[in-house]
Amino acid sequence: MALSFVLFFVSGTAAAQSPFPLGIRGMTVGPVESSLQPGRGYGSEASAALLDYLVEMGVNWISITPFGRIWSLSSTEILMDFEAPYEENREGIKRFVAMAHERGLQVLLIPHLWVETFGWRGEIDPGSPERWAAYQASYRDFVLAWARDAAEAGVDAFSIGVECKSWSDRFPDVWASLIAEIRAIFPGLLTYSANWDEIEGVVFWDLLDFVGINAFYPLVGPGKDTSDQGYRKGAARWVKSLARFAAAVDRPIVFVEVGYTTRTGAGVDPWTWPEDLPGVAIDEEEQARALQIILEAFLPEEFFAGFFVWRVYAHLWDVSQEAEWGFSPLFKKAEPVLRRLYRETYAVDPAPYSLEALGIFDLRRGARFELPTRRLVGW
Repeated sequence: MALSFVLFFVSGTAAAQSPFPLGIRGMTVGPVESSLQPGRGYGSEASAALLDYLVEMGVNWISITPFGRIWSLSSTEILMDFEAPYEENREGIKRFVAMAHERGLQVLLIPHLWVETFGWRGEIDPGSPERWAAYQASYRDFVLAWARDAAEAGVDAFSIGVECKSWSDRFPDVWASLIAEIRAIFPGLLTYSANWDEIEGVVFWDLLDFVGINAFYPLVGPGKDTSDQGYRKGAARWVKSLARFAAAVDRPIVFVEVGYTTRTGAGVDPWTWPEDLPGVAIDEEEQARALQIILEAFLPEEFFAGFFVWRVYAHLWDVSQEAEWGFSPLFKKAEPVLRRLYRETYAVDPAPYSLEALGIFDLRRGARFELPTRRLVGW
């Protein structure tokens, strides 16, 4: 059964109030995006092993990212199928949500859009007012379908969109109508997954329960100091900026995505997709260092309600979805860092945090955790 989690606001500061009042210690679980690999996606036995592993790490929330498809940045029609028929995907997700709840995890569902011609969804522009209206009608159908599925599955929180930068700063009536329709369907918490450089322009934060940010913040600029000191200065600047923003919108902030690739210089341009990086120098220390510095900067802040690390995949041992220098922290030096951070007390926690006291986590491994031998599974 899902555990309730309610956020309320006092003088611009977020606080938690529920039978399980904790900051979000999250992980994004991506689908295994290939119809050629049955039995390894959401709701499979393989995904059950992944959930067990995350619980043992100290995770208390997961996010799930089903995809719809759009042909190009100027298209107006969103297709529900992605690698497998929509009906099959939705049933797998419902099983996965039930499996997560059985393990005491809460679930955020974030419907994503995949652009078939490989553009960024934040630059979608159908063109004329008529084409924008057609696109928004298709987007409405897409999001409402997943909102209904989320409600049926008992999902705890739902994101109304991801990186809609080209239109999140306008069409306020369209957004307000859509959010009202979603609330009529979905009883849980609502957010929006804004790109890190988009948040100031979003016109509907007041209609949502918390601010979601895809927090791929650069810790330093190109050619700047990438030492620990340089990274900490960069993180401190973002803390100051987001503290002001959280107070202005009177909403807590959750990093619904935060991550760094496993390479030298990951803190300089963390948004760069692994497959777009030529001549990569793999560097596990850099990934671990960047994650530790950004999270340690934000966890003491009362406006910061928690985070979801981007990302792992539904199959624990999968290597088919991203390169070795990708975002996944599992079986790398970043994993022990996250294990420690998941177990710390956050500013939004109402009391000192203890996994042992909660009594729902298996603590077979602790401070002396060692990286397991990786069993690779791919094509």
